Amino acid sequence: MEAFALLLAATFNAGTVLAIAALGLLINERAGIVNLGAEGMMLVAAIAGFATAVHTGNDWLAFGAGAAAGALLAAAFGVLVIWLNTNQYATGLALSLFGAGFSAFAGITYTQEKLSERAHFEIPGLADIPFLGPAMFRQHPMVYLVVLLTIAIAWFLYRSRAGLVLRAVGESPESAHALGYPVRRIRLAAVMTGGALCGVAGAYLSVVYTPLWVEGMVAGKGWIALALTTFATWRPARVLLGAYLFGGVTMLQFHLQGEGVQISSQFLTMLPYVATIVVLVLISRNANFIKVNMPASIGKPFFPGS
Repeated sequence: MEAFALLLAATFNAGTVLAIAALGLLINERAGIVNLGAEGMMLVAAIAGFATAVHTGNDWLAFGAGAAAGALLAAAFGVLVIWLNTNQYATGLALSLFGAGFSAFAGITYTQEKLSERAHFEIPGLADIPFLGPAMFRQHPMVYLVVLLTIAIAWFLYRSRAGLVLRAVGESPESAHALGYPVRRIRLAAVMTGGALCGVAGAYLSVVYTPLWVEGMVAGKGWIALALTTFATWRPARVLLGAYLFGGVTMLQFHLQGEGVQISSQFLTMLPYVATIVVLVLISRNANFIKVNMPASIGKPFFPGS
């Protein structure tokens, strides 16, 4: 039971990275923009957050630096695809490649750096409950904040006027523009918000989840976060559940190795990506289900006045 509690705790920790990034990408896509540069943004934010943590010793400043780095890259992406009408998919891939190269260059001097001793978090009273305490109530505060973030985004999208406008822009930007809404600025705000959340996810990865800097340490999590938005059919609560599912699959490989299960380590390492492919294949079998839930104008450029 103790081993299972630790596995569950690790699942929440791993799922938090995916959930934050996927929630950011969900906001992008709800506004009609597909950003394939999540991997690159997370890598740049990871080194920005790690460098800030090394020099300040403050995790929250590191998260702020990661958010700023992600938002800056997302703003550049937004200007290119929203105002200059470059192809969203090609620009996103270019951003991902840029992020991988830039983070490797900027992180050279931080490869051997170590963070100060990590603070130990626990909720008084609840942390001592057998099984539940080690599994759920000894986590970094960001693990709990991501649950609140999911609730806040769900409320914003489905209970607020601003959320309704954002969804309208993703469904029919022409209609939103005809009603007088600044479609391009709304899309840019959504893209920058999504980039900031991807940045927080990258900083969490290098400051809390690992915590260290290694070139390419995001290791495909940005792509899994992208797949999560489709898996969750663009619903915040489903994104959170999906993130924990994929986080559990990721942690399962280490648990099985620790238990001495005689399975190739390479096979265990590929489990999260196999799970991603299997889930997407199963969902794609019902094209109508995807079409009903998918923003109608996702990935489509918008030209005011045309």
